[in-house]
Amino acid sequence: MSKNKDMIIILLIVCIGMFIPFLGSIILVFGFHIGNILTTFGWFLILFGLELGVVYLYFSISNWYATKKYQQLKPK
Repeated sequence: MSKNKDMIIILLIVCIGMFIPFLGSIILVFGFHIGNILTTFGWFLILFGLELGVVYLYFSISNWYATKKYQQLKPK
């Protein structure tokens, strides 16, 4: 559980760290409309989450494949 908790904390720090420059760039380009900014950042987080899901799926599948291959090559 600690491993997952650490990963969640790191992802929250990354998301907060992304929000500050994102907010600044949106304000500079489009002006200050807090509703639009939060909606845009929400969509950004959804797309980022989907990307993270694909990466997690890739690593899970590659780990499963490597473990299977290792078990076949390991002397019995």
